[in-house]
Amino acid sequence: MTDARLRHGRASLALSFFVQGVTFALLVTRIPAIQDRYGISDGLLPVFLAAVPILAGVGSVVTEKVVARVRPRVVLRWAQPVVMLALLGAGAGNALWEAALALGVFGLSVGALDASMNMMGVSLQRAYGRSIMLGFHAAYSLGGIAGASMAWAGAHWDLSLLVSYLPAVVVLLPAAFIGSRWYAEGASAGADRGEPQGKAAAASVSFKLLMPLCLVMSFAYIGDSTVSNWSAKYLQDVLGSSEQLSTVPYNVYMVTTLLGRAVGDFGVRRFGAVAVVRSGSVLAAAGFGVVALAGGAWTGMLGFTMLGLGLCVIVPQTFAAAGRMFPGASDTAVARLNVFNYVGFLVGSPLVGALGDAWSYRGAMLVPMVLVLATLVYAKSFGAESARYGGGHERPRTVDVG
Repeated sequence: MTDARLRHGRASLALSFFVQGVTFALLVTRIPAIQDRYGISDGLLPVFLAAVPILAGVGSVVTEKVVARVRPRVVLRWAQPVVMLALLGAGAGNALWEAALALGVFGLSVGALDASMNMMGVSLQRAYGRSIMLGFHAAYSLGGIAGASMAWAGAHWDLSLLVSYLPAVVVLLPAAFIGSRWYAEGASAGADRGEPQGKAAAASVSFKLLMPLCLVMSFAYIGDSTVSNWSAKYLQDVLGSSEQLSTVPYNVYMVTTLLGRAVGDFGVRRFGAVAVVRSGSVLAAAGFGVVALAGGAWTGMLGFTMLGLGLCVIVPQTFAAAGRMFPGASDTAVARLNVFNYVGFLVGSPLVGALGDAWSYRGAMLVPMVLVLATLVYAKSFGAESARYGGGHERPRTVDVG
């Protein structure tokens, strides 16, 4: 029965990752359309793009406090529908304040969603006793492909944002809510099964020890936010593609992240997290170099392909490493680490936009390239993986089911 509950919990959490991939891709790949719908100027657009990760960081901090009283599965069960309804609101409004309200709600709720999903992923990986975290993020990538494809269809047929968003919300919102009935969590090491982590566990999370992983998370999301927020405009404005073709880079990026994450857990089990993270960092940096030097849209696509294959392994392994570093307070560690997800977005989006306007967008691509390469300095922080999960040996499976 425990094994069956673990499998059901793993499948239901993967569905939530998939739904969030669809939702986020529908938002970010239609940024030019949102900008046109609400008349957001090029100068004001970075402010909107920055507000979402700021509020998401607030949502992640609040989630750390909430999960001291209720389980992460409860937070996720209710945050996901709010995220999807906020997406619908972003496509339905007309006034600028309506866009600000919808994106504000999206930011707050997506912070709670991301934190609780990854808390549950880390706890399930502990229960399985082997690397499975990349598989959850592969489901997110698959959702991103589906969402970007829907966005491409919306741009191709000149559909309104509301018409583009509505089918996904109508189908996926009830599916995710029903699937939440089978959420399961592995018990935290050193904690009684089913009990929230308290103040003592939270106090045990050393910011000094966590800092290398926080920096890696920020660097990875600076790279990721560059793709998600600027790839469409880069292809259209710098490389001269059509609006329809400009939706493709994010789709290509998500396809390659799916492929990399689909086999990533096997790579971690075989070679260890340190080698996988180092290889991913080098490949991602090379991808940024290709994008910066691209002479046309298809060369740019090649760069985004390399980026996807390189960046895809870093974030899941960073969450997993935080869980291993603080096994008795993994929820707290993941929530705090998740804030630096949004630090990366907060820094990456405005930085690339400001450098693009003041200098050139080609030159701006070199900044995330250098930062991703800096991950090599901190790769040793992932080194505990092989001893804990290597060799296919599994720890006893303990599961908390809601």
